Amino acid sequence: MKVRDIISSLELEIYSGKEGLDNEITGGYTSDLLSDVMGNADAGKIWITLQSHKNTIAVASLKELSAIILVKGFKPEEDTALQSDEEKIPILGSKQEAFEISGKLYQLLNK
Repeated sequence: MKVRDIISSLELEIYSGKEGLDNEITGGYTSDLLSDVMGNADAGKIWITLQSHKNTIAVASLKELSAIILVKGFKPEEDTALQSDEEKIPILGSKQEAFEISGKLYQLLNK
């Protein structure tokens, strides 16, 4: 499944990184700790977090993650969005809690 395939189903807003909407998703990872994501997330996963600063893109790039979903209405900082565009790692947004969006993503990926 590609990043673009989950946007309407999960009612996500696209903030940045539109050139990465064809990135393949192999699963999801939910965490707000950058060190946890660096140590445990696998390439191809979509990262669900409320962290909206530039370091999230550095971690996502390092781990070759497909995209980032910001929860609870959080939006990326301006420099984060610019870095997202450069790295072609989409930042998407949801008003839902991490628990809700994680469950919905899990269901979508396991149909």
